Amino acid sequence: MRPETKSTVRSALFGLGFRVNRRTPPANVLNLIRKLRPQDCGLDLIRIGAPADGGYLVPNDLDGIEYCFSPGVSSVSDFEDHLANLHIRSFLADASVDSPQIVRPELTFDKKFLGASDRGDYITLASWKNKYLKDYGGDLMLQMDIEGSEYEVILNLPEALLAQFRILVIEFHNLDRLFDPFVFRLIASSFERLLDLFHVVHLHPNGSDGILKSGEIEIPRTMEFTFINKERADSKGPRSDFPHRLDADNIPGTSLPLPKCWYSS
Repeated sequence: MRPETKSTVRSALFGLGFRVNRRTPPANVLNLIRKLRPQDCGLDLIRIGAPADGGYLVPNDLDGIEYCFSPGVSSVSDFEDHLANLHIRSFLADASVDSPQIVRPELTFDKKFLGASDRGDYITLASWKNKYLKDYGGDLMLQMDIEGSEYEVILNLPEALLAQFRILVIEFHNLDRLFDPFVFRLIASSFERLLDLFHVVHLHPNGSDGILKSGEIEIPRTMEFTFINKERADSKGPRSDFPHRLDADNIPGTSLPLPKCWYSS
């Protein structure tokens, strides 16, 4: 097809609400997926929070963690409530609600969205941490579900603060966009930054958002990732026990098994 014909077709499709781009080479997508294969780091996983949405699997390595930062509150606070019972205080932030579902002294709430800069309803993770724990140097936990803003937050996080987190639990959105070359660079850069300091120890697809299939590659659109700081544990090899016995549907009846390309070679 001649270049001018391609341009005309793209313009016509754009006018109809469609956008045509080159695709990320499947080999690049598969290479990133393989880097994110969960590792056995010799730590049992425990479930913190609700048996469904609001519950996450984390390494049983909580001793010494005093604080968790938990942006993205919505209507569920079971994770932070459970941590409070374990004597871990949480800082919560979400400008879309006026308060968390559960109110108790161990939970501190800010009506803010987490973002890449301090502006209006947005606050950076560094500013948020400095607001309450400016000189605190101990290990921290992060549980983040912020509807796609996680990438900009990760890429703008100071290295020293990122290294201070022992455990990360992050729900990553729009993973089906990995086939868009521009979005692939954003998502891959975010993951590469985390992989410098952390091992992936668990993955759990959010079944309510479905899956994209392309040849041998299957990508859940939304997926929960659990990481452990490499200073805390070494990898003993890839995990293959999926689903984990403690996994549960985010919404009952929306089960989505982790595709084998994410944990099997």
